[in-house]
Amino acid sequence: MNYEQTLEYLYSRLPIYQNKGVTAYKADIGNISKASNQLGNPHKKFKSIHVAGTNGKGSVSHMIASILQEAGYKVGLYTSPHLKDFRERIKINGNLISKKEVIDFISNNKIEFEQIKLSFFEFTVALAFDYFYKSKVEIAIIETGLGGRLDSTNIIKPIISVITNIGLDHTNLLGETIEKIAYEKAGIIKTNTPVIIGRKQKEIDHIFKNISKKRGASIIHSDSFDFKLDLKGNYQKENCNTSVTAITEVKKLGWEISDKNIKEGLKNVIKNTKLEGRWQVLNKKPLIICDTAHNKDGLTAVIQQILQIKYKKLHIVFGAVNDKNINELLDLLPKNAKYYFCKPNIPRGLNTNTLQEISYKKKIIGDTFSSVKDALEKAKKNANFNDLIFIGGSTFVVSEVL
Repeated sequence: MNYEQTLEYLYSRLPIYQNKGVTAYKADIGNISKASNQLGNPHKKFKSIHVAGTNGKGSVSHMIASILQEAGYKVGLYTSPHLKDFRERIKINGNLISKKEVIDFISNNKIEFEQIKLSFFEFTVALAFDYFYKSKVEIAIIETGLGGRLDSTNIIKPIISVITNIGLDHTNLLGETIEKIAYEKAGIIKTNTPVIIGRKQKEIDHIFKNISKKRGASIIHSDSFDFKLDLKGNYQKENCNTSVTAITEVKKLGWEISDKNIKEGLKNVIKNTKLEGRWQVLNKKPLIICDTAHNKDGLTAVIQQILQIKYKKLHIVFGAVNDKNINELLDLLPKNAKYYFCKPNIPRGLNTNTLQEISYKKKIIGDTFSSVKDALEKAKKNANFNDLIFIGGSTFVVSEVL
């Protein structure tokens, strides 16, 4: 198989959550354990940091990786989903896994893994762990997919665990209360392993305390720091504090990381790790910004940021997936904007007519478009130089404009 055929195999032959949603989700680590065992358990042969949370886990993972790269370490980074290229999920020192590595791994393991009936996500986790081991990374930053307790990444034994914050998202899979979701995320807390809690939330603090106590894991709450970031958006301040707190604990374990490494790492996250889609400025006149925020907490922070910007008129290119609480998201949006409703090009994309009808009832008025690209082009045509165009509502909407 060539690379295109390999991707086609992954996307068409295996369940993939971003396309199929809940039917592709496996709340079980049995399959990934079997697959990893067939590979010789590569995840046991490199150091790791495990990152979970409702919002910010991607940014925190990239910040930690960037700092460790500045300190001179060979750093693996596993995140999901990807925006444009499947290989974004698996990087070493900011470089994507090669197409050949992907082809060879799939070709060499697909028969055995089909018998295990791996999901798309399990296949990518196995690929990442095998690649990191064979590439001799000194440490890998591993972001969970969904939840934590039964997430496929949760076979690792990290040197520290990080939980950024807890909010209501993926409630059909993780539970309909913040307490249930916190319990699932807390599943990454390991025996005798420090856990960083990025945001102290009174209603769920007892959950982390109880689980940590049972497992002999020390809890470290995020401290406050003053570092300059290349990542824009006020919400990144919390992510920065979480990342530096995590690095502080890593230093206590004997890793050599200077204050200069931290400073340079945070100033060069995008350069070092190629992170995209977080309050990313695509154009200045008119100002065009995109952000992957796609749940209540994330979108609340983004809208607050939008309202701090000076502009003449606000244009919002908006789309969502059909398993989100769309009413909850729409309630956050400003009424005094011109809306361009679109559907991300995936099966889970929310129909634009449905989106328009629900929005109209909330006095959010806009037109529908057959694609994200068409919606953005119309917004550009309508906008003046001193207007603001925001693109968001879903990771998959943002992926189509980058």
